Amino acid sequence: MGRWLVASSPSQAVSLRLYCFPYAGAGASVYRDWQGILAPKVHVVALQLPGRETRWGESPFRRMPALIDAMVQKLPTDSLPFAFFGHSMGALIAFELARRLTALGRPGPVIVFASGCRAPHLPQRRPKMSMLPPDEFREAVRRMAGSSGEALDDPELFELLEPVLRADFELCDTYDFVPGPPLGCPVSAFGALDDPIVSPDEVEAWSFLAAGGFKLRLFPGGHLFVNEQREAVLQAVAQDLAERC
Repeated sequence: MGRWLVASSPSQAVSLRLYCFPYAGAGASVYRDWQGILAPKVHVVALQLPGRETRWGESPFRRMPALIDAMVQKLPTDSLPFAFFGHSMGALIAFELARRLTALGRPGPVIVFASGCRAPHLPQRRPKMSMLPPDEFREAVRRMAGSSGEALDDPELFELLEPVLRADFELCDTYDFVPGPPLGCPVSAFGALDDPIVSPDEVEAWSFLAAGGFKLRLFPGGHLFVNEQREAVLQAVAQDLAERC
């Protein structure tokens, strides 16, 4: 599907496409195993942003509007229904892309999964990550990653990852919510009980942006519970998608 979209070949039984948007610093590989669990009716397509994995040599985006401008050109325009799943930064991307599709008069997602992310209309509580000095930045990223961030303890690896991490956090730090109509599709919001940066109340506030219905699920774990509680998260995703396949 080109540089932007990573997916295996769909089965003949597929009836819905699930676009998955990564969190800061991550690439399409974080969703590598999802296809095997959600198949055969769901075709998992992961977004590969510039600056990581197979697009390592490309400059990452630092502003949300420019990213959405580029992405809206990359989505297939066939008749297959689709859903969005995004974690943390990925949830903001999914939300803004869904709004852009509606503004263009194009079909939008049948459901948006907003995971590990405060509702976009709420003010940001944490300091701007992209502006932190090197040592503070590394410690803040490590704290957010929790048990999923052991690789960040390697100084050489972190030095390689820092530019794209800072770019992704700059994209989030400069994000400006523009009031508008709520999403017409349902929103299924996922949060974690011990997330150090996003509270359950901030996740529940997605309900104000969901005209098509809202569901909240809370999982054990920290900010990257999407990895720590993968089986439970996928079970919840599969349950909600089954109603639309």
